[in-house]
Amino acid sequence: MTKASIARQLGNAIVAKNRNSGGWYGPHMAAASRAIQERIPLVDLVLEVRDARIPLSSEYEQLRNYSSTLKRIIVMNKMDLANRSQIKEWVSYFQQNNCLSYGVNAHNKENIKQFLNFLQARVRELKRTEQHSSYTTTILLVGIPNVGKSALANSLHKIGRISAAEKGKLKNATVSPQPGETKDISSLKIGSHPNIYVLDTPGVLPPEILDADVCCKLALTGAIGNCLAGEKELSRYLLTILNLSDEYKKWAKLADPKNGIPVADHKAECSGNFEMDMKRKRQYPTDHTQDFIVNSVRKTLFETISSFDGNLDDERELARLVDAEISALQKVFQVPENVGVDAHDKVACKLLNLYRTGRLGHYTLDCIP
Repeated sequence: MTKASIARQLGNAIVAKNRNSGGWYGPHMAAASRAIQERIPLVDLVLEVRDARIPLSSEYEQLRNYSSTLKRIIVMNKMDLANRSQIKEWVSYFQQNNCLSYGVNAHNKENIKQFLNFLQARVRELKRTEQHSSYTTTILLVGIPNVGKSALANSLHKIGRISAAEKGKLKNATVSPQPGETKDISSLKIGSHPNIYVLDTPGVLPPEILDADVCCKLALTGAIGNCLAGEKELSRYLLTILNLSDEYKKWAKLADPKNGIPVADHKAECSGNFEMDMKRKRQYPTDHTQDFIVNSVRKTLFETISSFDGNLDDERELARLVDAEISALQKVFQVPENVGVDAHDKVACKLLNLYRTGRLGHYTLDCIP
């Protein structure tokens, strides 16, 4: 109930601010929505890109207006940031609801190769079953802001061109961690024999979202700008999720019970040995724990949560823990009190960045119905 009440409070604030300040649905998004709507009936296949951390909350609602005959694949991107053990469960859930789905990481070359093979097989199947005479297949990428449509389009284009041994300059769709950077619909070739093109589109949200819980999740994952939610409030919501999960328990190995210094960092500090540092980096090639700041943040959060003796089911007690965590993280991030801006703002910004890049663990915020 505590997390739900915090989410409700934050979500209602986002809903109210969206109504009163013009919010996210400006003229550009309205125009993009109309342009996408016009193209949907003209393409062969629609890829609805969702955020794997929120497979339901990141739904592209505009597709609800189309019949069940629409040829659509739900692509759960950013699966490297989600709870990996749940991806298969979500694929099964969508399959039970007569929806084809696929989990991807747009920045993983091997994963994109597999996904491209999957798409090409799907295209061949479409041509065989529906007797398409056209030599060219067009795929439309749609989704809400900041789910990684452009990154996915670029990766498919790059791998597709290499596989087909095509020459010429690669095109690139604009990629940014900020929502709303893609302004126009662009076409990228991803396959030959048959020719396959993807149309990358701007992210579109509904003009209004009334579900406070959905608003919170969209803001935390970056689909809704920080300006509408507030970085302070989002960081408190993030810490609440962390405190009520078991993810922090994985960081116990970082703390030496005798002196409180992360074991790996203590050894490196004592030896100052360059070879040892390089060995650690080779040992954890895809693990961010070799980053000293990330180590310190994880260690600090683990120790603060583990030593807390309050009742986490009590909202005031949980708020007290969050306050203690923010105070401890201010020292880790070396944010002085007299920085000219609120120290909490700086801590919040750094904390959200670590979460959104997967360095504070892997969380799937939606529950399978």
